[in-house]
Amino acid sequence: MSETRLEAVMESTVFRNEENGYSVLSVRSGHDSVTVVGILPPLTEGEQVVFTGVWTDHPRFGRQFKCASCEIQKPTTVLGIERLLSSGLIKGVGEATARRLVETFGEDTLGAMGDVHKLALVKGISQKRAQMIAVSFAEQYGVRRNMVFLQSYGISPALSQKIAKTYGDRTEQTVRSDPYQLIRDVEGVGFLTADRIALALGIPKDSAARLRSGICYVLQEAASSAGHTYLPREELLQKAASLLRSTPQILEEHLQELLFSREVVLSRVGECEGIFLSGVYYCETETAMRLLKILATAPKEDIRGAMKKVRAFEREQGITLSEQQKLAVLSAAQKGVLVITGGPGTGKTTIINCILSLLGEKGKVELAAPTGRAAKRMSEATGEKARTIHRLLEFSGEEGRFLRDEDNPLDAACVVVDEMSMVDIFLMRSLLRAVRNGTRLILVGDADQLPSVGAGNVLRDILASGAVPSVRLTDIYRQSEKSLIVVNAHRINDGELPILNQKQSDFFFERKRGLDDAAQTVVSLCTRRLPAYLGLQDGVRQIQVIAATKKGPCGVVNLNRALQEALNPPAPGKGELLFGDTAFRLGDKVMHVKNDYQITWETDGGEEGTGVFNGDMGFVTDVDRDLSCLTVRYDDERNVTYEYGQLEELELAYCISVHKSQGSEFPAVVMPATGAPRMLLTRNLFYTALTRARQLVVLVGSEQIISEMVNNNYISTRYTALLQRIREQNGEADETAPIFQQEAPEWED
Repeated sequence: MSETRLEAVMESTVFRNEENGYSVLSVRSGHDSVTVVGILPPLTEGEQVVFTGVWTDHPRFGRQFKCASCEIQKPTTVLGIERLLSSGLIKGVGEATARRLVETFGEDTLGAMGDVHKLALVKGISQKRAQMIAVSFAEQYGVRRNMVFLQSYGISPALSQKIAKTYGDRTEQTVRSDPYQLIRDVEGVGFLTADRIALALGIPKDSAARLRSGICYVLQEAASSAGHTYLPREELLQKAASLLRSTPQILEEHLQELLFSREVVLSRVGECEGIFLSGVYYCETETAMRLLKILATAPKEDIRGAMKKVRAFEREQGITLSEQQKLAVLSAAQKGVLVITGGPGTGKTTIINCILSLLGEKGKVELAAPTGRAAKRMSEATGEKARTIHRLLEFSGEEGRFLRDEDNPLDAACVVVDEMSMVDIFLMRSLLRAVRNGTRLILVGDADQLPSVGAGNVLRDILASGAVPSVRLTDIYRQSEKSLIVVNAHRINDGELPILNQKQSDFFFERKRGLDDAAQTVVSLCTRRLPAYLGLQDGVRQIQVIAATKKGPCGVVNLNRALQEALNPPAPGKGELLFGDTAFRLGDKVMHVKNDYQITWETDGGEEGTGVFNGDMGFVTDVDRDLSCLTVRYDDERNVTYEYGQLEELELAYCISVHKSQGSEFPAVVMPATGAPRMLLTRNLFYTALTRARQLVVLVGSEQIISEMVNNNYISTRYTALLQRIREQNGEADETAPIFQQEAPEWED
């Protein structure tokens, strides 16, 4: 069926899906009223549009014009111009102003809309208002023209708007000349999107730009989806060949060009030829250099004086530190950098409190953690202010960088960072840039948890290097010995089955054979049984469901729907916005699922800033259906308003994945122990989930799955080079034993 053109005047929008731009329009073509359907930009009453597409007969709605693309025409008649300007499309122009404009300029009105001097001659339009009108007119027509162009290649309205804002008037020119430039310049545009545009524009499949962009994309995808900082040369070429429908031999030539231009770097890692994106290579190299420099420059504390302060802390708190804990505290006073690692109940928080007491007199001690929830927990445990690393480093969305860096370092004698297993290589580099030489850096975490979502394996690589002093805590602190959560976490980590359903314990198991039965039990536990058992007034805030998989009856997606329906069902007067398949309601528990450095926030106290990050959790506190936006209050008291297009960054969080739970702690955790792919049913994933609970764990499913998780000690390989960079810069440390083997000193009575 051949395409045809339909010239028409926009009358009204019958339906529009803001997520994908699908619209049903009523337009007038000559004397006929016509229904136009398709993926379209927002159109305004009175606009003249040329639609390209085909006529179809809908079985229910009759004859329609199915649009493939459209071109917005500027109206040429005075009446058409007035109708367009009266639509509210242009800021500062209403019906009365539109009438005065066309009375003044006639058919030349649209030509005058960008001229501030001409606009200011019109009665009632001040110089300031003329400026606003001219800017709004230019923005509307530029952005809309570009959005029409981009959507013709299947790009969503939200992403089209982002691209148009990035390039402005150069959008079409940039995209036509090199669609792959979008990958580098616009967040949210990957190789597959750029490739679709390029092929539609007729760019050959074997073009150098396409093949080189594809190679870089494979490296980017390896970092974002699997945490690799490099790929072995042969593996990279094989993956790129599969993506690009090419051969490793052809791609080798283009890899050489990328190496020559320094877009990628070749560096041997052990016996492997590793290929790095240049930015990632230099990030790991700089991280190693800065870490060792901080290690070498911190002043040493008098050991005898430190011992006296530790004993005073013990008397004040009414506790006795273990030998491991004493070693950790004294090492913190002696070393420029110290890593403290250990599982739950081993006294990491007690050590942080002792370090605060020991080093607080020497100057300011800054406390930080990767997520808002982890920082809040750190504050509650220490009684001192703790912030997210992003807020500690004063991230500026406007400037797109951290304001604290080597030129503006933190004013602190000591920086303590908790939940280090979550910190990726880029955040670690930014942190080290802001820590001046002479400042002590204490890194606290659990090396047995899952690694960071982002690229790198920072905590494990630092520990494995042997170059940085570290203390591993293994003794369970006395207060935790009664907790089966703590006992079972250590048993699981050692490859032993957990103890289940012991009387008066905090660790329970409910046997359910069927997946649907298990899902129903999870909902029942969260809505009725656990709130009653624990005496909770607000179970939504206190109980967290954590699942190993996203799909299936006991996966994140399905359990979120079931829990939302049970805990926060629709009700008359309750605000709600539908985005895709998700209904966001007033009161919903939600999670932000991608780093957004530009989004703004404010606190009740008037503090303002930018940036919300992957894993931040909060609750919907306001829904404005008229403006299609909602407000979320996060755990660290930031209030963030999301416009409709930004809702792609939110997910329901009644149930979250194990990876998303990192850095958080909840009074009660419910976890389905049901079937999933073997690569997800692993020991360290199970261990990470259980250690999120403070008071209670309930597993629902089968003993067989629990046994499979405990016995599956599979840890996916991460290609990272921080370990080697540290060793190279430290003079090739012994790979078989840690450098730091200090014994605890003899203690005087």
